[in-house]
Amino acid sequence: MQPILVSGMTPPAGTGAGAREPLRLASRPASPARRRIQLLAGLFLYGIAIATMMQATIGIEPWDVLAQGITLRTGIPFGLVTNLVGAVVLLFWIPLRQRPGIGTVLNVLLVGPSAQFGLWAIPQPDQLWARILLFAAGLVLIAVASGLYIGAHYGPGPRDGLMTGLTARTGRPIWLVRTGIEAVVLLVGWLLGGNVGWGTLAYALCIGPLVHVAIPLFALRLPDAAPAADEDARLIEPDSLSRRREPAHERWALSPRS
Repeated sequence: MQPILVSGMTPPAGTGAGAREPLRLASRPASPARRRIQLLAGLFLYGIAIATMMQATIGIEPWDVLAQGITLRTGIPFGLVTNLVGAVVLLFWIPLRQRPGIGTVLNVLLVGPSAQFGLWAIPQPDQLWARILLFAAGLVLIAVASGLYIGAHYGPGPRDGLMTGLTARTGRPIWLVRTGIEAVVLLVGWLLGGNVGWGTLAYALCIGPLVHVAIPLFALRLPDAAPAADEDARLIEPDSLSRRREPAHERWALSPRS
């Protein structure tokens, strides 16, 4: 398995131009304070991103389409359906050997109030071009927020945990896994009667590649990720990291991407 490149070392000879790019990790482990700040910042921005896309009014994200479709079929309130869907998604964590963390709990507790604040603070534009820009900003922001809070290694939310768990277990690139999940959820929601706009389709197609870039960009290194006798740059074998790091989302975050 290709080693992870730490602190700007050049790749080993023989990797070739077509080899997978190694993940660059910080030369020093992140402090607990930095991890907590990044976690809270990511969760807050996640809610703001949801509100931003909702205020654009050109389509809701696939998971909301699914919840809306279930609500139409069953009469169960939308908010309750959202929570129930999250609980069902958590059941899929079991075969993936995902473990919830404090980030999983805080995701449930903080994203909703943050989104509500965003709906109050962000005005709804009238012009189509402004709505498109607002939606695009929310789409990018939700990828950045995902990278921030997942990269803090306190555990992903139910839906992001499904993404990282499938990525770790299947070895498929994150963009492909995320896009596949969003497409399946969108199709089921649409068949149940959920409202699909062109912004919904844009989200389903673009969120995977965006998250694929954002998570490695913001992934922090934990104290046990790269023990070293000095502060020099060094190569780390992913297998040794995997043996220490049981949760699939953390193991994936420290492994090379394709």
